[in-house]
Amino acid sequence: MLVRSRVATRHTLPVRTLLTSSSSRHPSRCLLPSSSSRVPAETQRFLNTGPVLRPSTKKTYRALVGFERKLATTVTEQHIENAPLDAIPLYQLRPIDVTNTVQVPDDLPRPPRGRMNQSGIPGDHAELLSMFDACIKVGRLERAAMVARRLEELGGLSVLEMLQIHHAYLRARIARIEMGGEDVETSGKSAGEDVFSLYETRIHGVLPARSETIGYMLKLSLLCCTGSKLRTRVNRFMSLLPENTTMDLGDILSSEDLARIAKISPSLTYTVAEPSPIEPEPAPKINDETAQFFNQTKSSIDSKSTVPPEVLATTQKGLGLTSLKKTISLFTEVPDGRDISSLSPAERREIQSRLEKDTIDAAVDRWRKESQAMSEMGLGLSSPGLNARLFEWHTDLQRRISQEIKLAVESEKRQKKTSDDLVRSQLTPYLLQSTPDRLAAVVILSLLSLVSTYGVDKGVPLTRVVHHLASSVEEDIRVYKATQSIPKEMARTQKAREQKAKTLLKVAKARDYYAAKRGGQEEPAQAANDGKVFSSDLPLPILEPRWPATTKTKFGALLLGAFLDTAKVTVVREHPETKELVSQMQPAFSHSTQLRRGKKVGVIVPNRALVDILKTEPRVEVLARHLPMVVEPEPWTKWEKGGFIEYPTSVVRAKAQEKDQQIYTEAAIERGDMEQMMKGLDVLGQTAWRINRKVFDVMLEAWNNGAEVANIPAVNPNLPMPPEPENLDDPLARRVWLKAVKAVENEKGGLHSQRCFMNFQLEIARAFRDQTFFFPHNLDFRGRAYPVPTYLNHMGADHMRGLLKFAKGKPLGTNGLRWLKIHLANVYGFDKASLAEREEFANENLQNALDSVRNPLNGNGWWLKAEDPWQCLATCFELTDALEHPDPTKFVSHLPIHQDGTCNGLQHYAALGGDAWGAEQVNLIPGERPADVYSAVADIVAKRIDHDADELKLDLAVALKGKIVRKVVKQTVMTNVYGVTRTGARKQILKQLDALYPTIEADTGINPNVLASYCTSKVFDALSSMFKGAHDIQKWLGEIGGRVCQSLNAEQLRRIAMEEQDEVEHQQAQQALYEADSHRPRPKKAASDEVAIMAPKRKSKSLRAVKNESTLEALKEKFLSTIVWTTPLRMPVVQPYRNTANRVIATCLQNLSLMDTNRSDPVNRRKQLQAFPPNFIHSLDASHMMLSALESDERGLTFAAVHDSFWTHASDVDIMSDIIRDSFIRIHEEDVIGRLKREFEARFGDSVYLATVVKNTPAGKAIEDWRKVFRMTARQELLLEVKRLKLLKSEVPSERLEGEEMVTPASILEKLGSPDSMVGAAEAVEAEADTTATPEDGMEDGMEHGMEGEADATELLGEGEQADESAQVSGKKWEKNLFSARKDKSFPNNTTQQQKVTVWLPLTFPDIPAKGDFDIQMLRQSKYFFS
Repeated sequence: MLVRSRVATRHTLPVRTLLTSSSSRHPSRCLLPSSSSRVPAETQRFLNTGPVLRPSTKKTYRALVGFERKLATTVTEQHIENAPLDAIPLYQLRPIDVTNTVQVPDDLPRPPRGRMNQSGIPGDHAELLSMFDACIKVGRLERAAMVARRLEELGGLSVLEMLQIHHAYLRARIARIEMGGEDVETSGKSAGEDVFSLYETRIHGVLPARSETIGYMLKLSLLCCTGSKLRTRVNRFMSLLPENTTMDLGDILSSEDLARIAKISPSLTYTVAEPSPIEPEPAPKINDETAQFFNQTKSSIDSKSTVPPEVLATTQKGLGLTSLKKTISLFTEVPDGRDISSLSPAERREIQSRLEKDTIDAAVDRWRKESQAMSEMGLGLSSPGLNARLFEWHTDLQRRISQEIKLAVESEKRQKKTSDDLVRSQLTPYLLQSTPDRLAAVVILSLLSLVSTYGVDKGVPLTRVVHHLASSVEEDIRVYKATQSIPKEMARTQKAREQKAKTLLKVAKARDYYAAKRGGQEEPAQAANDGKVFSSDLPLPILEPRWPATTKTKFGALLLGAFLDTAKVTVVREHPETKELVSQMQPAFSHSTQLRRGKKVGVIVPNRALVDILKTEPRVEVLARHLPMVVEPEPWTKWEKGGFIEYPTSVVRAKAQEKDQQIYTEAAIERGDMEQMMKGLDVLGQTAWRINRKVFDVMLEAWNNGAEVANIPAVNPNLPMPPEPENLDDPLARRVWLKAVKAVENEKGGLHSQRCFMNFQLEIARAFRDQTFFFPHNLDFRGRAYPVPTYLNHMGADHMRGLLKFAKGKPLGTNGLRWLKIHLANVYGFDKASLAEREEFANENLQNALDSVRNPLNGNGWWLKAEDPWQCLATCFELTDALEHPDPTKFVSHLPIHQDGTCNGLQHYAALGGDAWGAEQVNLIPGERPADVYSAVADIVAKRIDHDADELKLDLAVALKGKIVRKVVKQTVMTNVYGVTRTGARKQILKQLDALYPTIEADTGINPNVLASYCTSKVFDALSSMFKGAHDIQKWLGEIGGRVCQSLNAEQLRRIAMEEQDEVEHQQAQQALYEADSHRPRPKKAASDEVAIMAPKRKSKSLRAVKNESTLEALKEKFLSTIVWTTPLRMPVVQPYRNTANRVIATCLQNLSLMDTNRSDPVNRRKQLQAFPPNFIHSLDASHMMLSALESDERGLTFAAVHDSFWTHASDVDIMSDIIRDSFIRIHEEDVIGRLKREFEARFGDSVYLATVVKNTPAGKAIEDWRKVFRMTARQELLLEVKRLKLLKSEVPSERLEGEEMVTPASILEKLGSPDSMVGAAEAVEAEADTTATPEDGMEDGMEHGMEGEADATELLGEGEQADESAQVSGKKWEKNLFSARKDKSFPNNTTQQQKVTVWLPLTFPDIPAKGDFDIQMLRQSKYFFS
């Protein structure tokens, strides 16, 4: 970036530049600011080495590195096309250029993991990067330097990654020197001399020169050098700057530093540009008016406001409930009836910050006070309660962690280290990032929360515990550091630097490795041996790696071991002889092993005394970030910028190891593709809510009474234990009795857990009873929105939805009262009738509604019979108030009115496939009454079962005849579109059959599992015939997904070619050495031996075959391409399913087997394939919801949503209904499937995939014959096909002709292949998964494979048209082969048993199935689409 002094005053920020003059120009004077002038903190500083008056030309990264890959993070002319989009409303779909979607290169291949050296430095890249970052943060710079050297030795890092490491080290050294941590002169040698040596030997001439690096070296020169040495070094580093280059110095050099440099180098010009003033952000604080608000006495409050009674705690008020109450104790300072929203925005933000900061320190302070109180009562040590012990646990664990830190520091200093010393040395910098006090508190809170959540009377797997502890500590360190008091100017500068440079790093990561392999011809930065080629003047982002799984395991095990040794609990037992009560201190938790699925698993088991306490308390958590906000959420702008004020939350929910979605999302944010999705989240978050006090009062009364009301469990549920059998010696009777007892105990435990959770929810509702609050939202990887607060939100169960209402009210208007009545019918369960009939239903039950309002708990209980009782009660209150109003049209309503989709996934599928029949069943086509797809499917299934019973005399059909009703098939129909497997569908139907017909096995003599499997196949057949076009689309999605999952992209092919070339060169070198060794006697070969070499024997051929198979398996391990697509709102969706590698980690407790996942791991092809169709549909319904939210906001509507249920005020339902229909039409009037295919062709077009061919076909036989002749490995065949494809694309006629004449398996398939020759990619993935499944994978149901095989066979025939034929085929075979299916896995799908051969083909995608004749515009007239 070049700065001209003539126009410097036009800059919005002040700019200071140092300008060098060439030898042909007169030196300029040094213009220094006067001592009285003051430069703002945000001043940008630049070093410019070019002429002052030359026009500015900003270099792009593409121009610098010549990298032409279309990457979303490129900062070049990407916004030129998007410029007109500013004029397009956010609720309109924006054009998507499928050739320029977000694409991110694969991670660089890392060298193999090395061993830990004698200094305790690991040999894994992820561990080293994390350890380096930890050393830098805690100031252990000598060890950081050792880690950096180990990284250089291992290799595999890009040049920019190495520069990041060196820059982090230079920043840390500068900070330590500035703070006086190093003497400027030590034994006559400059303190920073080693840094200058590091620069000359390991940076200059080795890594690309950057202005940021020069800035650090100049700073070090000013700090460490004096006299002639200072002058020499300043001139030396300034000479490395090429002319016409401006350095963005950021916060490296101060104004005084620039003045000193200008004085040392008179040829430099120093100028100052006066900036326009920047308004500082006002610091929110609680003023006198706010204090008066909190201190207001109850007498000054409206007399109508009354403080509700306390919420009856479950059994006893345990620690978790106490912690919750302390967390929300801020609201006890607010007088009852007063709303915090009446305060100023700054004051509300301060209160919100206080809520979010109620974390570890507050918890420890509470423990201390409770422990002191118990001690004063004389119960501190003898009390068996948990509250009395927590502070003792914390104190003892804090002391133990301090000892561990001391031991770790000593271990790090030892020259000869034991195995324990090596582990401690590795963990030292991580331990030092926090304090013993804070570490101990996090461990206690995390472990108790995990045990309570997992099940207090069950052992928690040790692997889960250690990972949870370490993740909690890492998150606490990250949040704690982020919320420290950092000057806002520095924070903004740092954020700007990071965001400005983040793009460059991602682009270059994939570049450096390949350039190095090819000798560096294509990477200017690599060729910068003189250090004068500047790749960019933008600073690199700060390195912040996450802790790898291995580090988490060792760190968590260390903390857990310390906790197990120190945490004790008082156990009181009765002496067996004296009958006296005896107390004893025992470990609170113990480490043992349990047998699970035939394997010994390490578990952490709580003491029985602790179990008894935890069973009476809600789970312990730090709840600050789980509460609603009292101020509107921050707008979403970055990956972790939005939602809460203090607590960082990611815009997309992703696990720590799932990096793909984060990388793609950040890239999309950078180029503006996430604007609509993030704005949609803002719309959902800005909806203001309040507690419905009338419903809350009823719910609280019912809760405190302890009886079962609606979905509130009773305090003491009446669940009698089954009587003991008369003959306990009968093992069968005893087993049945024990099973029944366990079922009752499980039901009691479940009801108690449910009541504990509701206890939390009611406490939060009570605290927020008079407040206006908000729910910040974020997304899952498919784009579906979820509220972040865990306990109180509108996505909860019926009682939570009934408790909530809009804070903003609207008069009912003309149609509002009608929709209020319709809503009453809907929540009652009368939602299958017409709208007029629903309104009439409400009119007929007005007296029941009035009774529900006046006597909710002691009346006729009409509302308790509703499908959603609490929402029904809330509607009764609202409707009664409206009718009692003098003018109901002017009644201000706050109740959300719902519009629910009719099996929304099937609605999208019907629109995609153009199925007129299916569209009619899901209300896409107008009708006088709402269609019910569940009843329609049930009718089809019943008719087909009747046919099998009457015509085929099938026993299974006879057993189910007359038993198929709507409820049996509803859940399966609902979840079919979202990818439910046949196993899952069978379990769903089995559950319904057991509930409706508990004696069906005794009545028919047939196992219900068998009946459920048979019924499942009929349900799937019915859906396939009703939604034939949609089913074809579903199969097409599976096919293209299967091909992508078995593909290799262009970069991988280039890498494989280099590996093959390296192997050939290695063999040639070995052969040359062998022939050049004249001293080695050469063996004489007989003529027969020479013949054998030319024509190998059958045994040699077998060895070659084995080698080919192993090579093919090795290539399959390189299938890294996960399925990625772009939603209609331009959000990239990345499926996270990859294979995980087991890695055994030795810890202080036991050896642990970890599932280690990285972006470089191969994809899990089966999961990718099965999840793609439902995830694609989820991304469409998420886009539909977001479009509706954006347009509703634009038109002034209050909007909320629960996936496919959209909420607004009663007066706005008609407007929202139009918006919902229009949004759906806008999505589906475009060619959604065609755009997906074009995107896949652009994204994966340069790839090849592994296709499967049936061996017993002309093409299969010819391929086998060809392989017998050429005997190539799979890798050689792959590269041969890549060469052929390259020649065919050549513009040189002779090369194209050569490619056409080449013979490869792919060319043979092109000539001889037919549709029957190929096996679908999806089918091939499923077949391979079946053959490689472990015994545990296939034993979920002994007959499941047979059932699935039958259905798969009918699917291959085409279900809709072949329904009757498939029924005949499946007739007696169901009974004849039912039990043989356990042994014969292939029954009856013989396709999976055909012999196959694999072939490398260019990745193309099949034609899109023909679309039906349904016209999406018909939807505009459908009033039951959402109703």
